[in-house]
Amino acid sequence: MYYLLLAFGLLFAIAAPGGFIYMYMTRKFKFLRSIQLIGIFLLGILLLTMTLPSLKYMVLKQYDVVEGECRIEISTSGRSADATLHMVDADEYFSFPDVPGLDAYGLDIPYYCEVTVSKDHVFEIQYKIFDVKTGNLLVSNE
Repeated sequence: MYYLLLAFGLLFAIAAPGGFIYMYMTRKFKFLRSIQLIGIFLLGILLLTMTLPSLKYMVLKQYDVVEGECRIEISTSGRSADATLHMVDADEYFSFPDVPGLDAYGLDIPYYCEVTVSKDHVFEIQYKIFDVKTGNLLVSNE
C-alpha cells in the first residue's frame, strides 16, 4: 500500500505540470482542465508529503514492533471491511484492510498482539494475534 501511494504521488506531481506545459505549447487553455490539473497536482503533493518522510524506513526495512494487549474493532462500509487493532498499553490504533478470522474466539475479548510498523509508526506492515492465556498464535497476516 505504501509504494502504491508513493507511485501515485509521483505520477500526479509529474503529470499535472506536464499537462500545463502541453496546454501552453498548443495554446489551448481551458478553465475546467486547468482546475483539474491543479487538483491533481495538489493531490500528488499531498500523497508525497504523506509518504516521503517514511521512505527511508520502508526502503531500509527499519521497522518497530509494538506489542501488548489489544482489542480488535471491525468496521464495514459497503462490501469492504477493515480491522483496527487498538493497542491498549501504548494507546495506539493500527488499521489493516483484512479482517482476522477470530469468529470462534470473538472480537470483543482482549488479545496479545504484535504489530510491525514503520519506524515512525505511520504505516502498518503486519500483525500477529495471540491468545492471552496460552500464548498460542491465533492469526497472522504474513
